[in-house]
Amino acid sequence: MDPPSFRFLFETEFSYVWNTLRRLGVPERDVLDQAQEVFVVVHGLLPDYDASRPVRPWLFAIAYRVACRYRSLSRNKHELPSEDVPEEIDPAPLGDEKIEADEARALMLEAIEAIDLPRRGVFILAELEEQPVPEVAKALQIPLNTAYSRLRLAREDFEKAATRLLARRRTAKRAADPDRSERQVQR
Repeated sequence: MDPPSFRFLFETEFSYVWNTLRRLGVPERDVLDQAQEVFVVVHGLLPDYDASRPVRPWLFAIAYRVACRYRSLSRNKHELPSEDVPEEIDPAPLGDEKIEADEARALMLEAIEAIDLPRRGVFILAELEEQPVPEVAKALQIPLNTAYSRLRLAREDFEKAATRLLARRRTAKRAADPDRSERQVQR
C-alpha cells in the first residue's frame, strides 16, 4: 500500500493539524507557522510512512513534537497572552445555545491547557481523538504503562482544572450581577 500524496494529506488533514496544535497550547497567532512546520516534517517523513497504519496518530505525533519544540523556545516560554488585543467581533447575532457552546469550548480548551504537555498529548489522543492507548503509546513512542499512567494523571488534572474554572466563572457571574444575589436573599 502506497503512502498518500503530500497534497492529499495537506488538503484533508490541515484543519486536524491546526486544531491539534491549538489543543497543545500553541497560540492562535502562531498556529499557521507551526502547522507549516508540521507539514515540512511530514513532507520529509512521508516516504517512510507505513500506510497500513492510521494517519492521524502519526500526524499528531509530529504536531506534538513541533508544539513541544515551540514551547521550549525561550521567547515563547514566559510570554503571557495580551489582554489588550481586541477580539474579532462577529456581526451576526448570537443565540444562547451558541454562546453556551462557545463558553463550554473555551472552558474545555483552558482546562486542557492546564495539563502538563506530556500528559496532554496522551489525553488528547485517547480522550478527544478516541485512539486506543496502545496506539497512543506507539504514536508518541512511549512505553504502554507510561501512556496509561499519563492518561490517568491527565484525567485528574483535567477534572481539577475544569472544576476550578467552573467555580471561578460562577463567582464572576455572581459578581457581575449583584442584584441577582440580593433577589435570592430576599426570597
